[in-house]
Amino acid sequence: MKQALHLKIGQQLTMTPQLQQAIRLLQLSTLDLQQEIQEALESNPMLDASEDEQPSNPLEQENNSQSPEVTSEAPATATADTDENATPEDNWNESIPDELSTDSSWEDTYQSSGPASSQSKEDFDSFESNDSSEETLQDHLHWQLNLTPMSDIDRLIATNIIDGINPDGYLTITLEEILDHFHAQTGEQFEEIELDEIEAVLHRIQQFDPAGVACKDLGDCLSIQLQQLPPETEWKAEAIKVVQQYIKLLGTHDYRQLMRKTRLKEAQLQQVIQLIQTLNPKPGASISSSTAEYVIPDVIVTKQQGTWTVNLNPEVSPKLRINSGYAGLVKRADNSADNTYLKNHLQEARWFIKSLQSRNETLLKVSNEIVKRQAGFLDHGEEGMKPMVLHDIAEAVEMHESTISRVTTQKYMHTHRGIFELKYFFSSHVSTATGGAASSTAIRALIKKMVAAENSTKPLSDNKIAQFLDEQGFKVARRTIAKYREAMGIPPSNERKRLV
Repeated sequence: MKQALHLKIGQQLTMTPQLQQAIRLLQLSTLDLQQEIQEALESNPMLDASEDEQPSNPLEQENNSQSPEVTSEAPATATADTDENATPEDNWNESIPDELSTDSSWEDTYQSSGPASSQSKEDFDSFESNDSSEETLQDHLHWQLNLTPMSDIDRLIATNIIDGINPDGYLTITLEEILDHFHAQTGEQFEEIELDEIEAVLHRIQQFDPAGVACKDLGDCLSIQLQQLPPETEWKAEAIKVVQQYIKLLGTHDYRQLMRKTRLKEAQLQQVIQLIQTLNPKPGASISSSTAEYVIPDVIVTKQQGTWTVNLNPEVSPKLRINSGYAGLVKRADNSADNTYLKNHLQEARWFIKSLQSRNETLLKVSNEIVKRQAGFLDHGEEGMKPMVLHDIAEAVEMHESTISRVTTQKYMHTHRGIFELKYFFSSHVSTATGGAASSTAIRALIKKMVAAENSTKPLSDNKIAQFLDEQGFKVARRTIAKYREAMGIPPSNERKRLV
């Protein structure tokens, strides 16, 4: 085969480093962006953070303050003006104010020694961080176990029982498994352990706080809590009988069968159920609390002169500028290693600031278009939500759908109705009788409203909800109603039934 050279012309899209950085910053959440900015400030000496308000374009500020070429060293630190003939005692006396306000402290007027104060602050922060650790349910139970007088064998049994309790407070292992575990150990004291002894230790742990812990199932959990109530509690015996023998009938709301088996009248059964509803089906959840997650809104929506206005959150919007002192040291015609280092970091700083500006402009443009289309939600709530997809916003702002997806992911909007992720405002549509379309979010709001206003003795079925929506002009199938209801965590009609 003969070799030859050919010329071929073509076009292809190349992702420049600047474009890659802009896309990466665009998809970051507010907390991740703040971390990215902090890392950039630590690694790039040309970037400087300022709390004061700067010109809208930090790059223009840099060009206005930077001279074409500066060969001198960095300016010296400014010092305070003092009298050359003044003695140290005179300076000390002049620095003491005549009067101090009643709410002032010593540190407001006189500076303490740096190393000592910083060290004490570090110790205090370390103390706070150690004190902020969350207590688990096992920690809470072990603490009570240490205060309970027991023999060494019983304490070892109690430790194994506590280790088998899940965060909700239920025992996940059987007593037989605990017994087999001890019999598998070498030692005469382990071979003498019997099932009755393990059960006695279990009953002891079931008296610990929270009430109902170390239970085997839901009926056992509710029964333990009822037994710990005062003896004079009304309907206590009947409630214990219901949770121990007829917990399944209570779960399926089969009140007729329940009244027949317990021989209770409707009013009496109602009192028993009200007592059971005061109990906690997950006692361990009161001890094991999850860590709170904080959301910082990216944009804030307010109503000004009858018009909804969108603004970037000033608390999270980055305030960066080019350090004019270091930028002034750059020599244009110098190719030394130090000058090349400064030039590279200066260019990176410019790209970073420009990427942040592009992110803010894109976020503000997309948010304005969302608010413009979803003004009905801001005025009337979820029922006023309109159907909207990514393509609608992308076409309006003349951007690609992938860009809109990046902008709306993990970005939050603060409104007078709460804080919502930008993706919340996008939803599919449901056809109406007039040929129009309604948002699925609005349909969910209508379903929730109907269920909240229904008669608890005769709850609405999915077919009945579909008929009511059809009367209002919304064509929604029964299976769609069931899907929306399950997504909102609303149980079916048979489980929503109540005596009153």
